[in-house]
Amino acid sequence: MTGKERRNEIINLIKSINEPISGTELAKRYGVSRQVIVQDIALLRAENYDIFSTTRGYILQKSAFYTRVFDTCHSDDQIEDELNTIVDLGGIVVDVFIRHEVYGNLKAELGINNRRAVKEFIEKIKNGSSTPLKNLTSGRHFHTVQADSEKVLDMIEDELREKGYIA
Repeated sequence: MTGKERRNEIINLIKSINEPISGTELAKRYGVSRQVIVQDIALLRAENYDIFSTTRGYILQKSAFYTRVFDTCHSDDQIEDELNTIVDLGGIVVDVFIRHEVYGNLKAELGINNRRAVKEFIEKIKNGSSTPLKNLTSGRHFHTVQADSEKVLDMIEDELREKGYIA
């Protein structure tokens, strides 16, 4: 069993039980050391799983988000539609980033999760506070998007593709 497979099994187990499970129990179950389990939990936390350590073991505090990066390209006039498409289908636009040939990756945190936040973002752009980051790369940019399921991310990707926003 690979580390990734073990972590998938660990998260599925923690999701399926309603009580804490100890690192020692997980280590026995998967035939690894407790230290490997501690490392696995750290990696799962890095993937946005809200796993808490209690005196009785590990427990998942809340449902985890699924994350996907979308490679997109469109005009300034289409920014609002792109963002509304994502939030209307249940996504959260975590950030926007570009891959600049000189500066490397440039990233801005967004945290846009509803139409009101989209509107506020668009107003800042229109008021001349700044220009969209995507304009540094001829419209090409990336969004990290979170949702509560892969199905939602698939729907977002399908809709963005249908609208011609996927690069």
